[in-house]
Amino acid sequence: MTGWRYADPMNPVTDFASFHAIIPAGGAGTRLWPFSREAKPKFLLDLTGSGRSLIQQTWDRLEPLIGAGNIHVVTGPAHAEAISAQLPGLVHLIVEPSPRDSMPAIGLAAALIEREFPGAVIGSFAADHVISDTAQFAIDVAQAVQVARTGKVCTIGIRPTEASTAFGYIEAGNPLSVDGAPAAVEVARFVEKPDQQTASRYLASKTFAWNAGMFISSAEVLLGHLAELRPALYDGLTAIAHVWDTDDRERVLDDRWPTLERVAIDHAIAEPVADSGGVAMVPGLFDWSDLGDFAALSDLSKTPDDVVFLDADGLVIAPKGKAVSVIGISGVVVIDTGDALLVTTTEHSQRVKELPAAWKERGREDLI
Repeated sequence: MTGWRYADPMNPVTDFASFHAIIPAGGAGTRLWPFSREAKPKFLLDLTGSGRSLIQQTWDRLEPLIGAGNIHVVTGPAHAEAISAQLPGLVHLIVEPSPRDSMPAIGLAAALIEREFPGAVIGSFAADHVISDTAQFAIDVAQAVQVARTGKVCTIGIRPTEASTAFGYIEAGNPLSVDGAPAAVEVARFVEKPDQQTASRYLASKTFAWNAGMFISSAEVLLGHLAELRPALYDGLTAIAHVWDTDDRERVLDDRWPTLERVAIDHAIAEPVADSGGVAMVPGLFDWSDLGDFAALSDLSKTPDDVVFLDADGLVIAPKGKAVSVIGISGVVVIDTGDALLVTTTEHSQRVKELPAAWKERGREDLI
């Protein structure tokens, strides 16, 4: 691929028939501590000032396309009640007993969807990403659905805006000829997070995209790959799905779930299937942020009226009414939640994830 190909924005295909969305909602968002905590992780927070939490924004992107009945949220017991409260229209809430990484979560949802809606196409979308261009998002997802109907696993790659070392990358291969998906290309390979020099080379080549973890496939194809590549995991998930609506569910969950392999969908399916030519990519031309740290949040935030910067810039989040002044510090990060205060810079924001463990070692479970 010599560059990014575009769908026709004046005549896009937006056929979402039989399409179901899976939203894995887990994790504590430790890179955004102390704003994000175990009891209230970042997907439950309004981090953009929109009045809607990140998972509500995810819902708002998907519900107009496919309806509430085709959205499935997978989460743990600690967050099920909060998610139900934030998403009153949610029909399918799948509660996993404990976190086992993305493949068991998505695989269980896929097995349940295939059982109830045979022939469905499924797509996984993180609960905590920010996308404001919902029209382009719909066009790009629709293209991925068309590709998935050909039997491939399709991912949506994000057009890189910088040589970031914070993301994995996807190398694009040859263009595909799929009706309704003019921008689709083969995936040559997935690459783990690179060093700075490699990331700069990827950016210059214009053939690499950021891996945002969006995967679209027919449920049958996804489960078929899982059966071939991770048969024990497939057997466990399908056994659980088989009894999901019966009195045996809790017994089988208690018996089988703790034995399931902890593995991400990237490693379980995307990478090995790409090696055999079974993965495609649609370039995501919408704006996107995973809000992976305070540097990313700083890029999206506006300076509140209660904050004054003099020869300084950065991010300040403090209780309403508290006046904060910053002088002579570039890229400052000040987060005040009342019970905890964080002071750092955007340059060091990736290290914030170390703080919950450090406070836990000091016996401050209340801060985790």
